[in-house]
Amino acid sequence: MNHKELEVWKRSVDLVMKIYDICSELPKDEKYGLISQMKRATVSIPSNIAEGCARESTKECIRFLDIANGSLSELETQLVIIERLKYSETEALINSEITIIRKMIYKLKEALKRKIR
Repeated sequence: MNHKELEVWKRSVDLVMKIYDICSELPKDEKYGLISQMKRATVSIPSNIAEGCARESTKECIRFLDIANGSLSELETQLVIIERLKYSETEALINSEITIIRKMIYKLKEALKRKIR
């Protein structure tokens, strides 16, 4: 499966750009805290989708999609923290992009599980 053809991979790469924009506006004293954590979590999402697609087995692909989903949840938590700290308004991003990508990962996993059965 070519990850570059997957809409979930494309959207998660777009999300990386949005998160980097948000990070550029955060206080500089968060450079080694929230900024670093958010960048790692967001880059991990499309990276794990790509790595999973490159694996030989469908089960391994599903495992990497689970890791991508975990990174997505980590990022969501960090966005909630940013909102509560009043650094940025992130609720709309959570309600749109995060939710959409989560659903796309779930649907891809379900399709792959059906393939195994």
